[in-house]
Amino acid sequence: MQRSLNWIALVLIGSTVTGCDLANLSLGRKPRETTVTPPPVVSDQPRTAPLQPGDNVIVKAVNRVGPAVVRIDTVKQVNNPLGGIFGLGPSTSRQQGQGSGFITRANGLIFTNEHVVRGADQVKVTLPDGRSFNGKVLGGDPLTDVAVVKVVADNLPVAALGDSNGLQPGEWAIAIGNPFGLNNTVTAGIISAVGRTNAIGDGQRVPYIQTDAAVNPGNSGGPLINAAGQVVGMNTAIRQAPGAGLSFAVPINLAKRIAQQIVSTGQASHPFIGVELRSLTPQLAREINATTTQCRVPEVNGVLVVNVVPNTPASEAEIRQCDLITNVNGTDVNNPSDVQLAVDRGQVGQPMPITIERDGSTEVLSVRPREMPRRG
Repeated sequence: MQRSLNWIALVLIGSTVTGCDLANLSLGRKPRETTVTPPPVVSDQPRTAPLQPGDNVIVKAVNRVGPAVVRIDTVKQVNNPLGGIFGLGPSTSRQQGQGSGFITRANGLIFTNEHVVRGADQVKVTLPDGRSFNGKVLGGDPLTDVAVVKVVADNLPVAALGDSNGLQPGEWAIAIGNPFGLNNTVTAGIISAVGRTNAIGDGQRVPYIQTDAAVNPGNSGGPLINAAGQVVGMNTAIRQAPGAGLSFAVPINLAKRIAQQIVSTGQASHPFIGVELRSLTPQLAREINATTTQCRVPEVNGVLVVNVVPNTPASEAEIRQCDLITNVNGTDVNNPSDVQLAVDRGQVGQPMPITIERDGSTEVLSVRPREMPRRG
């Protein structure tokens, strides 16, 4: 029995000694300290204090305008000519559409695109807070793509309108809308250009604002906002290109002018004088002078009258083919789009001075524009 206890004691002692440094234990020394190698330095601490986040102008602008941006859902009845004749479905079908808009008066006045509400039988307006109203289209203008919708309500949030005349490339451009049904989507970029009259085809009466803010189907009619939280444009069109997209907005000053006409009379007014124009270059002038004896034109850059429509304000004011238009209603013009925009800023029936060059002399003619004929 005594032998067994001695064996157990030896085992315990052996186990204890095994867990120690035998050399240090036997000499009565302290255990060696283990040296830890620090990790390599891979970055330097900046010598200046970190930047403190400041006010975000985009967040502020969105908070100010966002509550007034609405979603517009439309329904219209579309005829199906094959349905009633051949029995291929019903004779009419319901077509749904969607876009955006923004409230400009607390009593329920809303700006949007004409193409968003065109032909709509039902218009539903939904606010970001979830409230919904039935909307009535007061009128729309296909030439500028501006329309006005009214809902019956009070004390609605309002988007402040800014001034689009002084916009410059490089300024902030913030878009809010409902692309692909994703409500209250915010995108931002800069103003890329202003005065794009050939943005979506020739003959436009809109000097579009071009931006690189992402705009998609469903954004149409929504606001383009500046850094001050003011609406400076109405998002209207996009042009897709490989690897990129371009966005265009109607300047808010133009949209406001058209909306005022719609609210007053139910339709927009566009002055009409009755001329066909072409940009003149020195090369084109030489070709004209070499191929025709009807007239001689100066070899300069300008706006050439190529045709005058009979029985129109232009013909009555004795504007002639081969005249060079240099100024319209006090505004110098350099191309046909300039003339068109200057005429459009005039008033139907009011005298409009137009300066022309003819056979080396300058004349000022008084033209009284008429209302542009409306398409049936």
